[in-house]
This record gives sequence, structure tokens and C-alpha cells, in this order.
Amino acid sequence: MQWFKNRKTMPKLILRFALVGWACAFGLGHFDATDALAQTPEQERLAVHLATLFRAGRAVISENQKLINDETKGDKGLTAEKVVGLAKENYKKATNKELRTDRGTLEGKLTQAMLESMKEVMDKAQGLINKPGVGFKGFLPATFGHRVAETFKKKVEDTASIKLTAPKSYVRNRANAPDTWEDQIIESKLKANDWTKNKAYAEMGEHKGKPAYRLLIPEYYGASCLDCHGEPKGEKDITGGKKEGGKLDEVGGAISVVIYTK
Repeated sequence: MQWFKNRKTMPKLILRFALVGWACAFGLGHFDATDALAQTPEQERLAVHLATLFRAGRAVISENQKLINDETKGDKGLTAEKVVGLAKENYKKATNKELRTDRGTLEGKLTQAMLESMKEVMDKAQGLINKPGVGFKGFLPATFGHRVAETFKKKVEDTASIKLTAPKSYVRNRANAPDTWEDQIIESKLKANDWTKNKAYAEMGEHKGKPAYRLLIPEYYGASCLDCHGEPKGEKDITGGKKEGGKLDEVGGAISVVIYTK
């Protein structure tokens, strides 16, 4: 396949998949892309695969927020091995496929790096999660996602990366701020009134000066998200941050995946 270096000739690929996200405390969403993937470029398949696995792990933290914040319990039993196992189950529910971890393939290497990143993040968080007498721990799905993404990037930085981002006005952690391409696509595509909800956007382009396949998946504010991100704008939420004044079903974030093509 020829990779396009001239941005004017780069093909823009609109993914019509049912990409249902977990931006805040979402449950496991349905990802209906199984049949379509067989006809798409390898980089696209890998990007969708990584995003699905990433979301599967983040969903585990979302589903266990009540347990994590239970101040009456010490050891929660939410070990790294437990979270990775549940992430694999979520991945199977979303794709109808078992997760492959064969290190002999690029997919297997990236999969293993993602699972190892989840494990490392959970190992480091055990002291906080299991601290008795403390309610809200601040270990949110977004916190887990950011830490996993950063750990994963260090493991495979020459091959791929994944990142949680958001519209500029909604970014709380500057490390998650959108780059120029992400900002442009969020504002001109994902937030457009005629953009189909849950539709992702992808194109061949560049990332940090290298040719790459880029995928951006919108995530929307659900009812539970608005407790921290809704109205009134500027009011402090449970985390100590200021509410953004977000609206139900508004684009509140995005998952950005990069697969380098060289």
C-alpha cells in the first residue's frame, strides 16, 4: 500500500462503526465493527482493536467505582490480575472474539503492551484503592485511562500511541490537550451538527513528523458525567475541579489512536 505524504492527497477514511464510549462512568458499550474490519487496512484494524481494549479496561474501573470508594473496606480484591481478566471479558463482549496475545505478531505485541500497562497502573494504585477510612479516592476511569495511555506509549512509542483528549475548553489535564490535528477534527467534524453520533474519523497523515494512520473516536457526556462536567459552569465538583457546563450527549472527549506506518 502506498502511504501518502502530501496532505492534499491523503485519503480521509470515515468509519461508520458503532463506537460507544466510556468517557466518564459508562458501562460496557456495543462495538459493531466485526464484519467491516475484514475489509479495512491493517492500521485501521489495529487502531480499532487498541481503542476497544483500552475502553474495555477503563470500563472495569467505571463498573467498580462504588467498590473503590468504599471507605469501610480495606482490601478490595481489585488486583491488577483481576482488572486485566475483566478487561479481557469486556473485550470479548464488545467484539465477540477472544483476545489474542501472540507476541509473534504486531497485534499481539501491542495487545500485550496494553495489558502490561493496565497491570502496572493497577499495581501502583493498590495502596490508594485499599486505603480504609477514605471515601472518594480520585481513581476515576479517566485517571486510569490517562496513566495506562502514558505507560503504553513508553512501551511502544515507535509503533503506536493512544491518548484521551477533549475539546480545548473541556481539558482539565494539560497532558491531554488536543494537538493541532485532534483539535481541528473535533471542532470541524465530531462536534458538527450533521455529524452522525458515535461515528469515528480517520485519515492517513503524520504524527510527530512520521507518517501515520490516525483515528479519533468521539465520546459523549452521559447523565453520570454531568455530575462533574455539567452545570452550573464553574461550580466545584467532587474532585475539586470546576464544572465545564457540559450538556447531555455533547462531545466531551475523544480517544486518539496513532499507528505509525513506517
